[in-house]
Amino acid sequence: MTQADGTSFETLAREVEAFVRGPGEAYATVIERDRSVPAQLWTDLRDRGYLRLAAPVDYGGAGLSFTQYLHLLELFSMSHASLRMIVHVSNGVWRSIDQFASDEQRKKFVLPQVAGDLRVAFTLTEPTAGTGADLRASVTRDGDSYLLSGEKHLITFGVSCDYWLLFARCAGSTGKDGTVALMVDRNVEGVRVHPMPDTMGVRGTDHAHLTFDRAPVPVANRLGEEGDGLAVALGGFLTPSRIGVAMTCVGLARRAQELAVEHAGNRVTFGKPLAARQAVAFALAENAADIEAARQLTLHAARRWEAGQSDAGALSSMAKLVAVDMLTRVTDKALQAHGGIGYWEGSTIERVYRDARAQRFEEGTNEIQKTVIAREILAAGR
Repeated sequence: MTQADGTSFETLAREVEAFVRGPGEAYATVIERDRSVPAQLWTDLRDRGYLRLAAPVDYGGAGLSFTQYLHLLELFSMSHASLRMIVHVSNGVWRSIDQFASDEQRKKFVLPQVAGDLRVAFTLTEPTAGTGADLRASVTRDGDSYLLSGEKHLITFGVSCDYWLLFARCAGSTGKDGTVALMVDRNVEGVRVHPMPDTMGVRGTDHAHLTFDRAPVPVANRLGEEGDGLAVALGGFLTPSRIGVAMTCVGLARRAQELAVEHAGNRVTFGKPLAARQAVAFALAENAADIEAARQLTLHAARRWEAGQSDAGALSSMAKLVAVDMLTRVTDKALQAHGGIGYWEGSTIERVYRDARAQRFEEGTNEIQKTVIAREILAAGR
C-alpha cells in the first residue's frame, strides 16, 4: 500500500524500525537517567509523523488501517515504554473525542491533537472507585458551565498535557446514564495537579493525581450529551486501545527475545555458548511460539474491530489477557537466560523486565478482561 505522500508501507515500517533501534535507544538512555521524557522526543515524533499514523488523511493523518498501524506499534514497543506510550495515546485518543465531536469541537480539539499540537490526557481512573460506571467525580450545571469536583489519579501525561479528556457524572445520578465526557483545560481554576511518584517501569510518563474543587468547565466542551460519557470512554477508545496494548506486549516480548537470543549466542560457559544448552534453546523456542500466538490473536481481534463485528470487544479482552500472560512468561525466561548480569540496573533486559510488569494494569487488569470475556460467553450460551 502506498501512503498519501507516496511512501510505501514497507518503507515506512523500515523507517520506524531504524528510528526505534537508533534514536529510540538514545532517548531511552535519557529517559532512564532523568526519569522524564525530553521535550525533544515529542517534537521528534510529531515531525516524523508518528503521532498521526492512525488518523484519516482528511484529518491530516497518514490514513493507515488499524492493522497496519498495529504492525508499526509492535516496532515502537520494542523501544522505551514511554516512547511507545506517547505513540499509542496520540494515535488513539483522537477517536474518543471525534466520535461525538461537533464540527466546531473537531476543529478545536481533534485536528490539533492529530497534528501533534495539542496534548490530551485520557482521564478516567479514580482513587476511590473502579474504572467504569461507578465514577465519583461529579459536575453540577451552573449556566453555561459545569462545576467539576472530585479526584483522578494514575493519569498518563496528566501533568504536562493541554487538556484532560475527563469523565465524570452529573451530581446525584447513578449508572452510565448520568456520565459526561468533558474536555477540561489544563489551566482551569479550582484544580490541584500533583505529580505522582516514580514508577517501577515505564518511567517518564508524567502521571498525575488531580483534585478538582468546583472547577468551571464550559458546557460547550462536553462531548455528546449527558449520559454519553461512558460511550465516549469505552466505545471509541477502550476496545481498540486494548488491542493496541496487546500488540505492545508482543513488541516488548519480541525485544526481550532478541536480547535473550543475542546473549545466548555470545555467552560461553564450559566451552559452549548458552544457545547450545538444550534448556536455554527450548526456553527460547517456547518464547517464539508464545509471541507468535499472541500476535495472531491480536491481529484477529483488530480485523474484527475494523469490520465492526459485535465480538470485537470480547476479542480485545482475550487478546490483551493472552498477550499480557505471554509477556510475563517471555520476559521472565529472557531475564533468566541472561543469568545474574541481566538483573543489574542499566542493562536493557532489566528495563524491559520492569516495563513489562506495567502492562498487566494498562487498560484493565487480567481480572477485568476475564469479566468481559465471561459476560460475553455466558450471554451467548457457549
